[in-house]
Amino acid sequence: MTGLHEYRIDYYVTELPGGDAVNAAILKQYRALADSAETKRSHYFAGRYENIYLPERSLPALQPLLAAARQAACRFLRHEQPALAVGFWFNEMLPGHRTLPHSHDEDDELASGVYYVSVPGNSGDLILSQGAAVTRITPREGMLVLFAPQVVHEVSTNLSGATRLSIGMNFGVRDVV
Repeated sequence: MTGLHEYRIDYYVTELPGGDAVNAAILKQYRALADSAETKRSHYFAGRYENIYLPERSLPALQPLLAAARQAACRFLRHEQPALAVGFWFNEMLPGHRTLPHSHDEDDELASGVYYVSVPGNSGDLILSQGAAVTRITPREGMLVLFAPQVVHEVSTNLSGATRLSIGMNFGVRDVV
């Protein structure tokens, strides 16, 4: 006997209020710092570094985004956690680039997400996979997508003629030392 199975991925999508102004400020600060001595890069795959780390103190324009992202993560997780910590990195995708399938469940993350700063048309979709369930999301500037850290995700090839910039995030509870 075969049964009907429903496959779905739990994810949460929201928009950043005032996203246009915040994105313009983030983009300006990112461009000023992207090649500075403070920049760290990791995850070199397919000819590019997938993760670009800049110190939070050097990017004051991120504060409204990080505050809104923490609140959204609390809603997604369905609990109050005012001390929710967020780690972040930039993901710059030039034309022809893609992000390979991966997950973020290697540490103490409670939620993962991505925020879109600059999204040219046809610059790649976010693909979430968990078991037989697959969800494809076409990003927009100002969009924040949250999902469980164990969800495998990737980004399809940037087929536009311009660079796309997003910010990856992990949320968790950190002990204060």
